[in-house]
Amino acid sequence: MFTGIIETLGSIVSLQKGDDSVVMQVDLNALKDKQIKIGDSIAVNGMCLTVTRLDRGIARFDVSPETVNKCLVSHWQVGDRVNLERALTLQTPLGGHLVSGHVDGTGVMVGRHDAAESTLMQFETPREIGRFVAIKGSVAVDGISLTSNAVKDRGEVTSFEVALVPHTLGVTTLGSLQLNARVHLEIDLVARYLARMSESGRESLN
Repeated sequence: MFTGIIETLGSIVSLQKGDDSVVMQVDLNALKDKQIKIGDSIAVNGMCLTVTRLDRGIARFDVSPETVNKCLVSHWQVGDRVNLERALTLQTPLGGHLVSGHVDGTGVMVGRHDAAESTLMQFETPREIGRFVAIKGSVAVDGISLTSNAVKDRGEVTSFEVALVPHTLGVTTLGSLQLNARVHLEIDLVARYLARMSESGRESLN
């Protein structure tokens, strides 16, 4: 479990891409001094991955076929920067929202413009994911806890907008995100369970 508050930006130092799996090594940057151990969970752009090897601040992650199929890791390149966050503990301040690290799907950044004290970004995602996004609700974009300011459904596509302060742009990958770039999305846990309860309730009435 994570909070969506990014601790540091890491960088990919090696990638071994198989037919349906990926072995990745990431420079942990500021997390090098945080007593990371083999077996620890770290969110890498929102994906909960397990450290399988550690050497002088370089962590190895073995990415499973399920994660490769659901996420964007097979499209990454050596040198790409990634958002990193250690798993939540009982002593961790919950500054964002509860994030599981299980990516639900992807979205595309389709708009970006600067406002007075923030930058507005618009994303599009398939309706099957977008139906869980609500105005003033939480959504994790590449592992970053954000709040949606606007939501609109158009056929099989949902668009939503988030506002980012300069600090968030400076300490996450969103600062360099380009138009049409794809991102990981994780829907809010509460929305997920409410939808399941609603579906189960309708089935019981039939």
